[in-house]
Order: sequence, then C-alpha cells, then structure tokens
Amino acid sequence: MSEIRELDDPVIRGALAALDRAAEEARRIAIQTGTELIIMRNGEICSLSPEEIAKLPPVVESTPVAPALRPSGDRSD
Repeated sequence: MSEIRELDDPVIRGALAALDRAAEEARRIAIQTGTELIIMRNGEICSLSPEEIAKLPPVVESTPVAPALRPSGDRSD
C-alpha cells in the first residue's frame, strides 16, 4: 500500500488516514473487550489475541497508548 500513500490526491490520503484510525479503533476495542481480531497476514486469514494485539506497533504514529494498555508502572503522559 506504500504506492497509494505516495499519491497526491487529498481524497485518497484522507481515506487512508480514516482506515488507519479505524484499524486503531478496532484494536482498542478488541483489547478492551478481550476479543480476538481477525486479520489478513501474508495472504492468510488469522486471528490475534488481545495480548498479541497489544504488542503490535501503532498504525497511526500519533495515537497515544491508553493508560490501561501500558505496561504497569508506566503512567507517564
């Protein structure tokens, strides 16, 4: 998807940003509710546990990690 991200069309850039935010929200909800997240990885459908989801890097770099999802003892804001 990197080629798409390099396009100058503001509508496409906005749509990709919205998809990134939706992915972050889906991760947050899955962790919060203790449910698996179904994804496509390397052409295969697989599920990720809430623990696996929490270890993933953020989709949106500026998205802060919710305090409840931080490792215990790390409460810096």
